[in-house]
Amino acid sequence: MNVLETRFAQGFIRVCDDGFQQNWHERNGGNLSYRLKKEEVEAVKDALSYEGDWQPIGTSVPKLGGEYFMVSGSGKFMRNMILDPEANSCIIEVDEAGENYRICWGLRDGGRPTSELPTHLMNHEVKALATDGRYRVIYHAHPANIIALTFVLPLTDEAFTRELWEMATECPVVFPSGVGVVGWMVPGGRDIAVATSKLMKDYDAAVWAHHGLFCAGEDFDLTFGLMHTIEKSAEILVKVMSIRPDKRQTIMPEDFRNLAKDFRVSLPEKFLYEK
Repeated sequence: MNVLETRFAQGFIRVCDDGFQQNWHERNGGNLSYRLKKEEVEAVKDALSYEGDWQPIGTSVPKLGGEYFMVSGSGKFMRNMILDPEANSCIIEVDEAGENYRICWGLRDGGRPTSELPTHLMNHEVKALATDGRYRVIYHAHPANIIALTFVLPLTDEAFTRELWEMATECPVVFPSGVGVVGWMVPGGRDIAVATSKLMKDYDAAVWAHHGLFCAGEDFDLTFGLMHTIEKSAEILVKVMSIRPDKRQTIMPEDFRNLAKDFRVSLPEKFLYEK
């Protein structure tokens, strides 16, 4: 089967385009990766090539040995993904040791996977282990409002989670575990990959201070929806803060506890502190 005829490739392309339409992907900003299912690899095996050289990942992900990923390309523009996905994305195979990768499809005009591949793969490893393999998508984008908040809110999981929860009743239901926060670090290397993957043990979303947001999920819809919900909540908070420095009224800790009972979600008490 042609890769671009598959459901996973079409979903991949749609997320890239939807994110661009949301204004989250200026120039070559942001990246996306998807861990293929065994049957998906089998379906496209005739379209894959194994002649490419092995390249170092830049970190070690032994639990992902032998896995295949569809990944956006380094320096590629998300706005071009829908126009020419074979030139802007690729499918890579990870070697059995989880230390190297090779390109099996895509990046037709040359190039390499996203420079943040170490962060993507380390997050995939963490989420796959934590969810019995259900999580398959890691998505990074540059939503303006969540980035703006990293300049004015304390860079703590507690502060970001509580403020985002308060902005819309659906938020603690959509991301009941909260969000994590990584202080500013140089992107693309192993250090920020390690810091992010530690947070992903507890959360499905991690804010990169002054940079953007990482989200993880079972499929494209849930992962994009998580990003969309967090950014909309951030937009509401930015508007509230621009109107007045304090809130006249808001959702209180006991309200969150009642919400959790009705929607049957577990909300960590560390986020329900008294202000």
